[in-house]
Amino acid sequence: MHVELVSEARHESLIDLLCELHAFYNEGAVASREAVREHLLQNLLAPGSAQRLAVAVGDDGAVRGLAAFSLVYSLVEFDPDSRRHCQLKELYVRSSDRSHGAGRALMAWMARYAFENGCRRIDWPVKASNTRGIAFYESLGAARVVDRLSYRLSEPGVSVLAGVRTDVPQR
Repeated sequence: MHVELVSEARHESLIDLLCELHAFYNEGAVASREAVREHLLQNLLAPGSAQRLAVAVGDDGAVRGLAAFSLVYSLVEFDPDSRRHCQLKELYVRSSDRSHGAGRALMAWMARYAFENGCRRIDWPVKASNTRGIAFYESLGAARVVDRLSYRLSEPGVSVLAGVRTDVPQR
């Protein structure tokens, strides 16, 4: 197994993995491969996208897992050694490939990539109920950030806060 930034040769296998990821987070819901392909190419891998995708690839060329991340600058850290960090959005390994090293390989690759790009910190969220993931992250030496919470504003809250009326057809 090896890890690389996603290439065009991996797109079809990555689409399969993204469909599985969708079902994982949406209790078995099925996403259309075409919708996933469009999102991958038009958004996630579009020129100018801040998102980077690394994939763990098996000897057969199939994508076993992915790490979605971005490199960002801090608004409060000004020292050159601490101002840039890596924000991990998602780490996901195909259910049939878990506990075989893909997650560790992705995290090690990402740590090297981050370090080579001036990052000395990696941050990420994890569901509080994901005990297996938490144990995995702690086995890597990661520490829980106790003074941070995660919040989400979804519809209709977004449109209400934005002052956009959703009962009026948009032109």
